[in-house]
Amino acid sequence: MVRASMRALGAIWLVAAAAVGATLATPCAVAQEAPYPNRPIRMIVPFAPGGETDIFCRAIAPRLGEVLGQTIVVDNRAGATGIVGTDFVAKAKPDGYTLIFGTAATHALNMSVFKSLPYHPVKDFAPIAFIGTVPIVLFAHPSMPDNLKDFVALLKANPDKYSYGAAGSSTSHLGVELFKNAAGFSAVHVPYKGTGPALQDTVAGQVQFMGGSIGVGLPMVQAGRLRALGVMGAARMSSAPNVPTFAEAGVPGMEVGTWNVVMAPLGTPGPIVDRLNAAINQVLREPAIRAKLDALGITPVDDSTPASTAQRVNSEIVRWAKAFKLSGATPE
Repeated sequence: MVRASMRALGAIWLVAAAAVGATLATPCAVAQEAPYPNRPIRMIVPFAPGGETDIFCRAIAPRLGEVLGQTIVVDNRAGATGIVGTDFVAKAKPDGYTLIFGTAATHALNMSVFKSLPYHPVKDFAPIAFIGTVPIVLFAHPSMPDNLKDFVALLKANPDKYSYGAAGSSTSHLGVELFKNAAGFSAVHVPYKGTGPALQDTVAGQVQFMGGSIGVGLPMVQAGRLRALGVMGAARMSSAPNVPTFAEAGVPGMEVGTWNVVMAPLGTPGPIVDRLNAAINQVLREPAIRAKLDALGITPVDDSTPASTAQRVNSEIVRWAKAFKLSGATPE
């Protein structure tokens, strides 16, 4: 009887222990199954603060965070024409909490500029959204001529006397190189880690001109510290209606600009990619955000899908390869 009673008591303890264990395990299971996102998301900007990419990212990050219900932390990781930050994301954990705010340079042009990259701009990422395009504007120090025709004449008369700043072998750099070839003048390229530092030195007169988005240089133009000589686009921008296109200024065929894309590390779950795509498109459709981007010279794209993003980036790799070859530059 005693043994039977002890066996029964032992069984009761086992059942109770199992029940307690199940109860204790429940909070852990719930935590593991919490919907994405449940903590802040890092958005890597692979260039220095103050450039086109940084400005675009920071213009939409707060609102995107509100839509997703988590803070978007903008993390600038500059270096090697965007390679440092982009490679960091390519090798990050594919959980949706580390994203790249990429550009035409990091995901297309670098394929031609460098003989090899530590990542493939499409195959090593999960494309999320193609989010906007930005034409290049030619900015010059106030000591330079105030129109493109006289600017070209001055540089033609003084080969390599003047210099321009650009973020390494970026789209802005290549745009100026294409301009040089088309107009027939020579100038010295001074490389920078980002458009922001190049802008500072152009305003200071350390270099005499540069290419960049209107959002980067417009405050300095309005303050009289820079001149905007022309936009490398098909039409004038509503944010700077007095700035002529290159075609209007006598240099046809100069339609060059950059674009931006959001991607995650390869292997990021499809539902997370779709959640991010939907949130980004929602933000880019909002009138207040569109007005903010328009003032920065950015044309938002609010209907991309992960599949169309991959297709667009692949086509841009081909397009920039042709432009790079036309510029006469050689891979590094």
